[in-house]
Amino acid sequence: MGHLRDAGFPVTPVDMDDLVPVKGKHGVPPSLRSCHTGVVEGYVVEGHVPADLIDRLLRERPKIAGLAVAGMPLGSPGMETPGRPAERYNVMAFDRAGKTSVFATR
Repeated sequence: MGHLRDAGFPVTPVDMDDLVPVKGKHGVPPSLRSCHTGVVEGYVVEGHVPADLIDRLLRERPKIAGLAVAGMPLGSPGMETPGRPAERYNVMAFDRAGKTSVFATR
């Protein structure tokens, strides 16, 4: 969340014991579910999505439900490890019907 705050996004954390209902309500496909779920201007942001891609999402306003980074790839925002190279990972777009596509690769 620090990455998003540093990028100028207002972040209001809400700790919950069970995020599965929230992920389901917002249409996050099971294969893309991760550790964090957020909503920004009507879009779902799941996992460690880079802030610049959230900015792109909000500029372009595609007809999708949101973006997701499945798992916690090394080198994704908040998962940086000094001395270890970042893994390549896909930031996926998804719609409410469960259709997915690659939004960006890092």
